[in-house]
Amino acid sequence: MVRDISLAEELAQDALVAALEQWPESGIPDNPGAWLMAAAKHRAIDMFRRNKRLERKHEELGRELQSQQEMAVPDFENALDDDIGDDLLRLVFISCHPVLSTEARVALTLRLLGGLTTEEIARAFLVPEPTVAQRIVRAKRTLAEEKIPFEVPRGDELAARLSSVLEVIYLVFNEGYSATAGDDWMRPTLCEEALRLGRILAELAAQEPEVHSLVALMEIQASRAKARVSESGEPILLLEQNRGQWDQLLIHRGLAALDRAEKLGGLRGTYALQAAIAACHARAKTAEETDWGRIVALYEALAQLTPSPVVELNRAVAVAMAFGPAAGLELVDKLSAEPALRSYHLLPSVRGELLRKLGRFDEARTEIERAASLTQNARERELLLNRARACAMVQEGGS
Repeated sequence: MVRDISLAEELAQDALVAALEQWPESGIPDNPGAWLMAAAKHRAIDMFRRNKRLERKHEELGRELQSQQEMAVPDFENALDDDIGDDLLRLVFISCHPVLSTEARVALTLRLLGGLTTEEIARAFLVPEPTVAQRIVRAKRTLAEEKIPFEVPRGDELAARLSSVLEVIYLVFNEGYSATAGDDWMRPTLCEEALRLGRILAELAAQEPEVHSLVALMEIQASRAKARVSESGEPILLLEQNRGQWDQLLIHRGLAALDRAEKLGGLRGTYALQAAIAACHARAKTAEETDWGRIVALYEALAQLTPSPVVELNRAVAVAMAFGPAAGLELVDKLSAEPALRSYHLLPSVRGELLRKLGRFDEARTEIERAASLTQNARERELLLNRARACAMVQEGGS
């Protein structure tokens, strides 16, 4: 309504402060969302009244408020009766405006609507944190200078933004699945939010194979959630997980979504290939039954479609599982000079694990300790340090 992201953020913060001040005395209202929206709109009107240069926006907002019957709470309640997922998804489409670069629109949307910090976004893009911060600032400035209307796109324009929306949902899920920082290995609420948005989008864009592929990927990955963490919160890696704890309902839903994508002719997309890799794990009753040869082929196809050092690192892991740790280490060593992976903790983590399998325990310990120093997740750091200590103990025993 105010057509200014920075101003909208300020109004939202003011409304939250007002709630923190008033709700302890008055109690939480029946519809907190409507209360916050009304408070923010009242604050906006006050600001516009004090600024004659924004008289036109004041009139626009006044008309909007009049259509809402002077911000009567019952009207807001009716408006909010719709699934909140639809509202959030609309906001994601609005934020992914084509006037911005793909990197900028994804960073902005993740920051505003995904609840991710600039640090978490930087990790997803493998770029320095200041770079992401600059992208977000420039994106806000561009939208303001270009006077971009904040409205839901239609027709072809809606389809054009779909790839950015999918990327946002995917990155939110990834942050939930493997948290960048903090004391927890996972952030389940982010996974659930991304899955909910993906499922809604799959209904709205029922003929888009990559939408179903992304949902398939998230469903299958989410099926392992309970098996990925011990009762005390320690991470459990894929090959060490109790597959009896995998959620078979989510696996079934994921495989069904992947089948739907295939029927729509879309098994060569980015998310389809990743979902097919996840399906290989899901179909294997034990770790030993995993079809690593097929996973290698899928990663090779993914690398051709979207070249990335992270994809190459994952391919190296699959090669090691299919053809031995020496073959995987050869590929990993070629990635050591990649600038994007310089601070990426999984590179020394993978290298250390392969060195351990080759019996080079002293080198493995050094690499795993380096990985531990790079990660900002407390649970993951402890896991890595335990593995480094195990290498040291084996080395001492052998000497």
